[in-house]
Amino acid sequence: MNKLFCPVAARCGGCQYTQIPYREQLAQKQAKIESLFPGVKEISPIEGMANPYYYRCKVQAAFGIQKGEIVSGTYEAGTHRLVPVKTCLLEQPAADAILHTIRRLMKEFKLRPYHEDSGRGLLRHVLIRCGYATGQILVVLVTGREPFRGKQHFIRALRLAHPEITTVIHSINDKKTSMVLGMQNKVIYGPGFIYDTLLGLSFRISAQSFYQVNPPQAEKLYTFALEMANLSGQESLLDAYCGTGTIGLIAADRVKQVTGVEINREAVKDAVLNAKMNHIQNARFVCQDAGQYLQKEAARGRVPQVVIMDPPRSGSDKAFLQALAATGPRTIVYISCNPVTQARDAAYLTAHGYCIEKAQPVDLFPMTDHIENIIVMNKKV
Repeated sequence: MNKLFCPVAARCGGCQYTQIPYREQLAQKQAKIESLFPGVKEISPIEGMANPYYYRCKVQAAFGIQKGEIVSGTYEAGTHRLVPVKTCLLEQPAADAILHTIRRLMKEFKLRPYHEDSGRGLLRHVLIRCGYATGQILVVLVTGREPFRGKQHFIRALRLAHPEITTVIHSINDKKTSMVLGMQNKVIYGPGFIYDTLLGLSFRISAQSFYQVNPPQAEKLYTFALEMANLSGQESLLDAYCGTGTIGLIAADRVKQVTGVEINREAVKDAVLNAKMNHIQNARFVCQDAGQYLQKEAARGRVPQVVIMDPPRSGSDKAFLQALAATGPRTIVYISCNPVTQARDAAYLTAHGYCIEKAQPVDLFPMTDHIENIIVMNKKV
């Protein structure tokens, strides 16, 4: 059994493996990858963590009242029953401390949590992002429509208790939705974003930015992926589903040209800013559907030698896979947070001219049943 114990693990649902020794967790995840990719000769041992606790640099908490007390935590899986969480074994301790202070300040300032059914009350969620390497902290206070009276005094008291907070945003979300952030977001203190470093590069992180929640393991993940790409320095590289450009920018000094493709316009803006901030001149970013972009490039006879793809949990759609197979890059590096859909997509690509050479699982989410996996596929000669 693990040394640490969480009293709400069974209700919270955020972690499923807290009662399983960490070595056994890794063994189970390794076995799952081997069962999903039975024909792959080289499946490397899963890369675990020396300390598999307190790694999450992004924390979201909902607020409510139970037995007359203000509580914060997470919703029980499949319900809107709030599970109070006083401390979490996966989250950065700084985030726990800030949430504790917010609960205390709400009582002092006589602020009530938002009630979704009545629309009354103020604080609905809090989002906290921590820069793992920089120590910078972003806090988003998500409220309903009710006026936030004493907002500046509240934030001043919060910052006095936690001077490590470098920026605060007020987000208004009064819709009946599972989305945390609202459409109206106003920077109250600081620049509205934080910075973190990953493999020697700096990245700007805003409230909505995609950024790996476990940076030390993300560094291992990206290092493995680029090693598996077998780059010579002369390749053109396509970073599909590039988000804010993280892996493409890290790869930039190992290739001739990087093109990142991402359908989210705000993420593309961040990617362009990240390239400028790191003085990277051989990377460009395109706001477009990745499949449509590949189809157009293939029609023009422009084929990237290497494609790195990191799609959402649902995997790639058939249009993208068809375009990828038709374009025919020599190497595809597929990073996935859902090996089940990764195996499905890989089956399509192996039926259309590719062979899986190697798999490398990485434990980005210890104490949970999630697995991150990389496969490298080469075009059959």
